[in-house]
Amino acid sequence: MAVIMPSSAARASANPFFAFASSLWPHVRRWGVPVFGIVVLGLLASHAHKVDWAGAWQALWRYSPLVLLAALGLATISHALYGCFDLIGRHHTKHKLPRLQTWAIAVTSYAFNLNLGSLVGGVALRARLYARAGLDEATIAQIVGISLATNWLGYGLVAGSLFAAGLIAPPSQAHIGATALRVLGVCMVLLALGYVVACAFARGRTWRVRGKKLQLPSARLAVVQLVLSATNWALMGAAMYLLLGQQVPYGITLGVLMAASIIGVIMPIPGGLGVIEAVYLALLSGSVKQSTLMGAVLAYRALYYFLPLMWGLVLYGLLEKFSGSDPSGSE
Repeated sequence: MAVIMPSSAARASANPFFAFASSLWPHVRRWGVPVFGIVVLGLLASHAHKVDWAGAWQALWRYSPLVLLAALGLATISHALYGCFDLIGRHHTKHKLPRLQTWAIAVTSYAFNLNLGSLVGGVALRARLYARAGLDEATIAQIVGISLATNWLGYGLVAGSLFAAGLIAPPSQAHIGATALRVLGVCMVLLALGYVVACAFARGRTWRVRGKKLQLPSARLAVVQLVLSATNWALMGAAMYLLLGQQVPYGITLGVLMAASIIGVIMPIPGGLGVIEAVYLALLSGSVKQSTLMGAVLAYRALYYFLPLMWGLVLYGLLEKFSGSDPSGSE
């Protein structure tokens, strides 16, 4: 997986499979995503009317302050760790923005990403802040690409391992069998590991775009990407594990979180509102009392989504105020 690939036309002419995939993707995007959305909304509709929302609020208010503080601590460490993804991009591109500024831009964009969607937070906001700091488009594209690759390659490694192990039993409404989910998990793990292999052994891994040289990270850096991202996803699962009162095994809790996260990304709803709740209801309503389950989801949203957005807004204001046009600041 390259950070930035050659043009679609060049790849299509050199690779018949890519040409076929490129011609097929617009149809998948046009019809597949809406159909998938209907399935997810069906899951939500089939369970939402059964939820004791009053009980969910009561469960939320019954949390021990120590549990909430511990979950908040895990969420804070997770957001801080995500900020290191852009430090990987800094190391790879060798840009001269200070480490703290680079980290702050990543943390800010992540908070906005969770609540407003990846195009707003993960891409547009990050690109704006880096551009204001003086980085060129090619460097920004590499940083964003490396960050996204880091996040989703780690996801593939962790979620793929959980799916392949059979820890998650898909609901009947999902129309996917347990065997198919295991096969999908194996493919996800192979893709993540294949990225490391490609970084280590791929030949001709350098491209030139607008006179800028773009290349795959080293195999060593690719391993760092996987380790940091996998750790970050594990921290997210640990926060939810605490909020569920440890009533569900950690592996299952993490697996459900991974399933909810990818569906939340695919569905064009800011913050995955309603979607994440639907997945938790579909997968865990038989294992945990529904009021407790929804209370945990509400607490998770508050601690991992909404509170970080507050400090994200503060960081954004500081970055806008103090960003300069000279990227050669001290390290």
